[in-house]
Amino acid sequence: MAMSFCGRIVSTQRNFLKIPKRHGYIVLLPEIGEESSEKNPLLKDDNLPEFNTITIEKCIAAIGKQTVEFEEKMKSLEKMETKKDLDVFKDWIHPIEDTYLPLETTWGTAKTLYFGNQSLMPTKYYMSIHERATRAIASKYGSVPLFKACEEALDNKNLKLTHSQKRVLTKYVLEGRLNGLQLQDKEFEKYKDDLMYILSKCREYKSKYESSTAAYSMTIQNKDIVIDFPEDFVRSIAIDPTRPFTGPWKITLKPYILKPFMEYCPDRELRAAVWDADVIRCSTYQEWSVQASVTLEELRGRRIEQAKRLGYKHFTEMSMETKMAGNLENLYNTLETLRNTALPVQKQEIASLTEFANERGFNDNLRVWDIAYWSRKQRRSMSNCDENEWRSYFPLPTVLSGLFEHIETLFNVKIVESKRADIWHKDVRFFDIFDLKESSAVPIANFYLDPYARGAEKYRKEQDSGWMSTIKSKSKICNSTPLIALIFNFPPPVGDKPSLLSFKDVQILFQKFGHALQHLLTTVEYSDIAGLSFVEWDAVFVCDYFMENWLYEPFMLQKISGHYETKQPLPIEIIEEIRKMRLHFAGYKLCKELYLSHLDLELHSSGTFWVPMMKRLWPMYFALPLERRDVHVCSFEAIWSGNWAAAYFSKIWSEMIAADLYTAFQEIEFDDKLGQKEMGTRFRDTFLSLGGSYPAAEVFRMFRGRDPSPQALLDNLGLTARAIKEAK
Repeated sequence: MAMSFCGRIVSTQRNFLKIPKRHGYIVLLPEIGEESSEKNPLLKDDNLPEFNTITIEKCIAAIGKQTVEFEEKMKSLEKMETKKDLDVFKDWIHPIEDTYLPLETTWGTAKTLYFGNQSLMPTKYYMSIHERATRAIASKYGSVPLFKACEEALDNKNLKLTHSQKRVLTKYVLEGRLNGLQLQDKEFEKYKDDLMYILSKCREYKSKYESSTAAYSMTIQNKDIVIDFPEDFVRSIAIDPTRPFTGPWKITLKPYILKPFMEYCPDRELRAAVWDADVIRCSTYQEWSVQASVTLEELRGRRIEQAKRLGYKHFTEMSMETKMAGNLENLYNTLETLRNTALPVQKQEIASLTEFANERGFNDNLRVWDIAYWSRKQRRSMSNCDENEWRSYFPLPTVLSGLFEHIETLFNVKIVESKRADIWHKDVRFFDIFDLKESSAVPIANFYLDPYARGAEKYRKEQDSGWMSTIKSKSKICNSTPLIALIFNFPPPVGDKPSLLSFKDVQILFQKFGHALQHLLTTVEYSDIAGLSFVEWDAVFVCDYFMENWLYEPFMLQKISGHYETKQPLPIEIIEEIRKMRLHFAGYKLCKELYLSHLDLELHSSGTFWVPMMKRLWPMYFALPLERRDVHVCSFEAIWSGNWAAAYFSKIWSEMIAADLYTAFQEIEFDDKLGQKEMGTRFRDTFLSLGGSYPAAEVFRMFRGRDPSPQALLDNLGLTARAIKEAK
């Protein structure tokens, strides 16, 4: 995924930065085909990155050369607007793609190193490359002559355009409109001011958030506190890495530390202290320099003004322009359907958890900081074995083998490891993907796999994280085939003992491969709409969740498992525990995501101050009361400095769509190999093939023959049956 920046940057002319991630579409970095080494000095003769010899200096030099070339190309093309019989594709789109793709390849190569080996690509150097590239491509979707040419071509009924060409033009026109290119000079200047102001406030907020997060830490000296912590977590918080089990240990607010701490810490006062530090970040409870309440009010207000200049009621309505949900009424109705089923179940979950805790000596009311700890203990009590022991059944080689076999069976491809590529670390592997319907000698796509954690060498944000870095996208114009890197932080092998994955690791692996398949198996000829490019944000994670859904089928769990010593597959009783684990506290978890989604939508559609808004919405979604010091809106980083403004609901929507798609496979017996293969072919020919060449809602109808429903998600999470039971 591309790095996150909010808003758009205005260039010196009437151009804007088209950010890789924003409230609308995700534009993954489309790349280069058969160029010479002079055109891209980071590539070998076989057109693969020369990772063995790449240096920071080479990356910076290459990006400098390519950005200048791209900027010059855009200037020269804009001079052609008066050309008679201008062919928008031959004269503009094709030359832009040909010049743009080498730049994006360099960017993607640098990003891969940033995620995979920060000793080769430290953050400050990557950010300089990233910012230089984004400044250069400001003109791609911000050129007035190109915008007008695309608009005219799209309206010209006499032009014989292919469906893909119309879709490319639609993208340029939509992006141009969202960049304000249709505005007159004075209004455009005001819009430009909006964008610059929003960008400055995003940066201001991000600085406050990072400072507030970094300012807090807690040191634990008592060994009894960490006695039940998972071993890898203890190692990650040890102040002295050479003595991880003797202490002391440092707790911070980084997500990959905060979440497991709240789940495993037995000391309630410590949990409450860390929870409090988390929810008061950037609030008036902290020193003035990191307070962000005023900043976020200014930010949301200007976003709404920005949308009104373009003719929308508010920022949330503008966001709906580029979402599969389509409009706010449809979105709110869907979220409410989910809430109506999940909330009653959540109330029962809290009552059950209270009873469970009381039976074990807890004699107070449950508070928010108790939920993660006691729900983990309750889940553990319902299981006959420790989740940490499940790792023994998930050695990475076995999981990968089963996953590859499933992908090959469903989608009629073959994944073969190759040694022909340079790699940035000895643990990195390289794979070819062959289409079994076509040539068995020429791969249709390739990917790198970098599986193991390497301390501070790899980028890490969440406790369990994985990244897909795009290096090349499919482009018929440049004869380019997809190339990506999949980068994870799985535990490395120790001696003869292979890498053993937690079930959460397995989930991340399946999700990221689902994400990757949509990029790797696309058949669209233009990089602007190939793979995940121009896919609506609320549909961009559909294939992630689709692949994860297979993990709850007994046959799949047995296919990908095998005890690293005995080779025995996962026992039936553990399979049942995994299936039950998915249902545990599902009502509470879904309500939490629904609440944040609703909060985000209202923040960007209403002028109401956030405090009364938060107090009004909270009881609609939670059985527990809102704590007095809970001001989590101030630390809702994803929508203030990230790019999820009026789009936080996107993951829930993707999960809902994926569940509905998956029911098509459940309607066929899993031992009906032919039926499953036919359904897999249909899925490949739609969701994996078409990319952004059709709206996601239309692609869904191609596959299911109807509009989506939230019912499958409720059924998957076991909420429908439990809600009916509660109603009796």
